[in-house]
Amino acid sequence: MRRRLASTESANVPLWKRGAALGVDFVVVGLISALLSTSAAAQASLFIVGWLLMRVVVVSKNRGQSLGRWALNMQVVDGRRSKTPELMALTKREGLIALEAALAFLGVMNFGPTAAWALLLFIPLGLDCGVACATPNSGQAFHDQIAGTYVVQSRLGYSLDIKLKKIVAYAQRRVKR
Repeated sequence: MRRRLASTESANVPLWKRGAALGVDFVVVGLISALLSTSAAAQASLFIVGWLLMRVVVVSKNRGQSLGRWALNMQVVDGRRSKTPELMALTKREGLIALEAALAFLGVMNFGPTAAWALLLFIPLGLDCGVACATPNSGQAFHDQIAGTYVVQSRLGYSLDIKLKKIVAYAQRRVKR
């Protein structure tokens, strides 16, 4: 029997870890988009399609984990059922963040010495994720609140953060010798 998810249970996933998982997904989808098209409109469209494929279709088939969440042992769950969210909830959640991430992607692609305005394209994503900082009890970003989802720790995954910590600790020990 599954237990209901307590609203404070999502607080056990640090925001830096959620950001790192978002970053992994962002880089993967962004690289594919940049390699497959040349115009900004085509790149943005391809980015949104790729984002929805990775963060809706893959997540619904992979126990609430995208590539980034799998790498860092997290999953998305429905706040009411403590299960992988239904396709509609995932689409609401990721549709909003797909637009924000696509704007940030365009900002990355257009940033340069004469185009500092491109940094402004990060504002919607920053505001959305900033809600999680403003509500530390629930740890829900704006897109989580819209869809009624939480990000929680999972035993399934690659444990990339733990492996990187071990590598850094090993390197520090070697330097001290």
